[in-house]
Amino acid sequence: MIPQLVTVRYRRLDGSWLRLYVPVLPVLLLLSPLLVLAVLAGLVACHLTRISPVGALRGTGRLLWALPGTRIDIDDGPTAM
Repeated sequence: MIPQLVTVRYRRLDGSWLRLYVPVLPVLLLLSPLLVLAVLAGLVACHLTRISPVGALRGTGRLLWALPGTRIDIDDGPTAM
């Protein structure tokens, strides 16, 4: 199941957290032209490196299937590692 809302936490310079709620569908619709270019670039890369496009698509699907529940934290500041 693909999430419809992604939560991203961003640590500010003062140490407090900013929580961003990003809706997946509108972002996907806005970025769909870039997605088409990325798919074409991926097909060219698969052809040049002699990797099966079906295998690459399967690996990408498995990666995306594992994303629900994934937590993304971004630290920004002088003490961030």
